[in-house]
Amino acid sequence: MQEIAAHIEAGLPDAVLRTEVVRGELVVWVKRESLVAAASYLRDDAVCDCKMLIDVCGVDYPDRDNRFEVVYQLLSHRLNHRIRMKVATDEDTPVPSLNGVFSSAGWFEREAYDLYGILFSGHPDLRRILTDYGFEGHPLRKDFPLTGNVEVRYDDEQKRVVYEPVRLTQDFRSFDFESPWEGPERMLPGDEKASKAEQAKG
Repeated sequence: MQEIAAHIEAGLPDAVLRTEVVRGELVVWVKRESLVAAASYLRDDAVCDCKMLIDVCGVDYPDRDNRFEVVYQLLSHRLNHRIRMKVATDEDTPVPSLNGVFSSAGWFEREAYDLYGILFSGHPDLRRILTDYGFEGHPLRKDFPLTGNVEVRYDDEQKRVVYEPVRLTQDFRSFDFESPWEGPERMLPGDEKASKAEQAKG
């Protein structure tokens, strides 16, 4: 893989930021504006020969300036190797769509947009694909509330599905260790061994 990495760096000197081999697989960091050219090179070059885009996914690092990584998994059937390509972006800067290079990118990019809010410029139909039409926010972002923003239920009187703000029926548990939920006060069988070991240490 090191030889392929060196070949890619030589073939794309202005596009590649860095390469590394992680657990036997090649990872290529690419400049955002050079993404289409890099993907075309990895597809068409005889040494890379990655004719198939297996997956596109997002990763969220909210503390970074470019909080999102867009990860592209490429496969060469002929040479039996994979190349992982990564691009960094923020919430407002779109990533060039690879729909014109790999037709499979269309739905993958819609999924990344829906779940993370990552924008893709040049996408022919960038809209939600997994969440509902009126869904607020992007559920795989690290800052998305665990309870969600709305809850869905069927209203028998209105004979339709309704959306309502989330209402928690009980407060979040506070662990004061005196609640019956925390377990009995009596010593359980086997615990006396731990207490003897602690006394011996003291």
